Amino acid sequence: MNRAHPHTPHHGAPHGRHQEHGTDGQAEILDLDAEVLAEHIASITAWLPLKTGPRQIVDLGCGTGTGTFALLDRFPDAHVTAVDASAGYLQRLREKACTRSMEERVRTVQADLDDPAWPGLGSPDLVWASASMHHLAHPDRALRNVRDLLVPGGLFTVVELAGFPRFLPESAPKDRPGLEERCHAATDRFHAEHVPHRGADWGPMLTAAGFTVEGERTIAVNIEGTRSEALGRYALGSLQRIRGAAVGELSAEDLTALDELLDTGSPNSILRRDDLAVRTERTVWAARRT
Repeated sequence: MNRAHPHTPHHGAPHGRHQEHGTDGQAEILDLDAEVLAEHIASITAWLPLKTGPRQIVDLGCGTGTGTFALLDRFPDAHVTAVDASAGYLQRLREKACTRSMEERVRTVQADLDDPAWPGLGSPDLVWASASMHHLAHPDRALRNVRDLLVPGGLFTVVELAGFPRFLPESAPKDRPGLEERCHAATDRFHAEHVPHRGADWGPMLTAAGFTVEGERTIAVNIEGTRSEALGRYALGSLQRIRGAAVGELSAEDLTALDELLDTGSPNSILRRDDLAVRTERTVWAARRT
């Protein structure tokens, strides 16, 4: 049910009527997101207010498995049911599970979370949804479905980005300083129309759906690149998708400067910069079915 534009970057787990033609490029971004932000994802799984280690976990909008494998690493006795609408993502996730000798601990289910009735997902004691809930057209219904899915006392964790990551310093590029912020301003207008739940406060919606919110925290991410290859590719892929959503809003001068950053053969390519960073925030809600 990813209703976003096919060029829209969503750093997390798309899960709906996915534009399959864009899967490969977006899958690489999801993999890089997992690699670059692994420490922050692990800190979220460590923070969860769990009474005992979960045995059955459902990862809603799993993408290529960022949350799935972080949870499997954190909880060695757990099994994860990974749910996404993209067959390509699920295939990639299964291949990773085999590579890590975790195939016996992972089940994949292809499903659209905006459908009124979900397929059988077992009786989990933990449901995880990272960067996926804001894509829903009917989040209230989906939240009720999660509540019905969880065992009594089970935990639902919602992780959302406060905004898309920033990679460049404000003074960059030299001839068009502030370019990245102008690109984000253009995509913000796009998302306000197409992804209205992005940036929502999920606390009240969780309460209305019958959960008790037991914890909420915002994690600031600020990772210096020091010419990291993974960070450079993460920035490149992200800005390529931002260009798709912002192209109609940018000035000709900004578009030229952006294209030079995205030209991997240019001496001014973003891959050649040594001043990249990842700056963003992630908010986490932990809600219990009572």
